[in-house]
Amino acid sequence: MALDPPVDTRIENVGLDAAGLVALADIGTVQERTILTGTSSILDIFVLVPGLHLQQKAPGLNAGEHPACGALTSGYVFRVENPATVFYLQRVGRTGKLTYIQVDKVPEPTTWYHRLFLALLPGQELSIIPIAAYLLAVSWGIVVIILLTLTGDWWGLTMCGSLMAARFMNFLIIQERSRPGWAGADEGEAKGDLLILLSEDRWIRMKGYVNDLKAVTSGQWLRREHTLEGWFTAIATVIVYLVAALAGNVEQFGKILLLCLFVGSAGLLALANSTTKTLHMHGCVLSVVGERKHYERRKELTDDLIRETRRDDWARGMGMTPLRQDTSTDTFRRGAAVVT
Repeated sequence: MALDPPVDTRIENVGLDAAGLVALADIGTVQERTILTGTSSILDIFVLVPGLHLQQKAPGLNAGEHPACGALTSGYVFRVENPATVFYLQRVGRTGKLTYIQVDKVPEPTTWYHRLFLALLPGQELSIIPIAAYLLAVSWGIVVIILLTLTGDWWGLTMCGSLMAARFMNFLIIQERSRPGWAGADEGEAKGDLLILLSEDRWIRMKGYVNDLKAVTSGQWLRREHTLEGWFTAIATVIVYLVAALAGNVEQFGKILLLCLFVGSAGLLALANSTTKTLHMHGCVLSVVGERKHYERRKELTDDLIRETRRDDWARGMGMTPLRQDTSTDTFRRGAAVVT
């Protein structure tokens, strides 16, 4: 005589055969989380949200923008090449206002529990709401797995296990791709001061040690995938599509659990992202400091910074002031060259 499962799963008149398609929803919560933390966590395997197969495309969230950047201390002009930093600046910038960003080194852990925290939650901001929201998303995934086990829904467990496998593969690949690479020559203890011109007239002033500024603005955030990594990314993507195709075999109660898992985890992860105010990148942390300063026109911003820095070569190089005519040669003297 077969024993009834400990949980009553009889739910009538609810058609959820296509519930697995929710996993294919093109939302960017996983990508945004990857950018804000600068990497991926082993706990991510329990956060099963729609769009998890798009994690490797996180660098594309900057919409292809690489804004002009001028060094107020040297006059050099270049572009911000790091797409994760550009996305963060787009996120905190405001039209018609100058936003101040400070770049600092992430302090080395001095205690065992601090090292454990960084191992489980790398790049996590030390704030209650984002930590709680993320851990709730992790816990919700574990609870759903337990409920599927109690109901004896092996198809549902297979679906969750497959998604966790896809998450684990993406975790390993992100860990390898996010290792610090080329960032230019060592500048010692020199300090830098950058002005960045974003689209929609959003202006950013970024300060910190030059080495830290170069770590977050130059080079790559995620290097290009190697051939083997590309294969595993493809396998992880196919797994997600297979889950969507085979979800119809899950019991009715299991389908409801999967739907609640996708929606609930996405909401909690979105809450964690929206309340995260910093960006961790290559051992550095970017944060907004002070109040944003409003300007009626860009010329006021330019004149203000020229008076403060007592030089205008950066402004000419960025096209923020007119070119000066050299009367001796009847030619225009251009600004600083674009360098990398």
